Amino acid sequence: MRAIIIDDEKRARVTLQLLLKEYCPEVEIVAQCENLPEGVKSIRKLKPDLVFLDIEMPGHSGLELLDFFDENEINFSIIFATAYNEYAIKAFKFSAIDYLLKPINPEELVSAIERMKKQNAKLENLKMLKENMASTKAKKIAVPCGNKIIFLDTTKILYIKGEGSYSEVCCLDGTKHLISRNLKNFEDIICLDENFLRVHRSYIVNMEQVVSYQKTDGGTLNLEGGKDVPVSSSKIDLILEKINLIQR
Repeated sequence: MRAIIIDDEKRARVTLQLLLKEYCPEVEIVAQCENLPEGVKSIRKLKPDLVFLDIEMPGHSGLELLDFFDENEINFSIIFATAYNEYAIKAFKFSAIDYLLKPINPEELVSAIERMKKQNAKLENLKMLKENMASTKAKKIAVPCGNKIIFLDTTKILYIKGEGSYSEVCCLDGTKHLISRNLKNFEDIICLDENFLRVHRSYIVNMEQVVSYQKTDGGTLNLEGGKDVPVSSSKIDLILEKINLIQR
């Protein structure tokens, strides 16, 4: 398996190469590049099977790699290396993209290589990651819906209902989207916005759309448009606090 490392830090490149040599001898490093333009040239020339790509580099984000290639040219897998913050890690998970957190753990490196052998990252997932990394406030999120990616304005979301490994996103205009991500994936991304709260094991609600709270029958939130959503008893204090905060 032929691979290229793109990372602006020489120490990081050397460390990764040594780890691969010891723990993943089937991976041959054919080039080390210190910036994105150099990496693009090496990919075009050497046609690797795998690219280890740093996210944050001077002048270019690693995610800009997609801008240099047509869709039919991306016939290599990408494993991202990052020292990024918590939001970025959640964005990777939501987009189903493999990453290695610096400093790189040998066991995680081996696992990432094994996963890569079984299933290459889809181009759509890479595009989704790029969009979801663009805003830590997640005012607009990119989500997989069938065989396409759709972009949802979070201010127009009424609530999200979890249904096993899928979630149904219900919007203010009545449209609904069935998304192949579970509710925990959505919670990690969208609840960074203080207007959203997971109020029940099966529901995330846009708190700006709450009309009233009923204490009977275990607790219910009445939303705009006449939709009622159950709430968990453990969430009641937090819900009332959120309502008071938004109303100020």
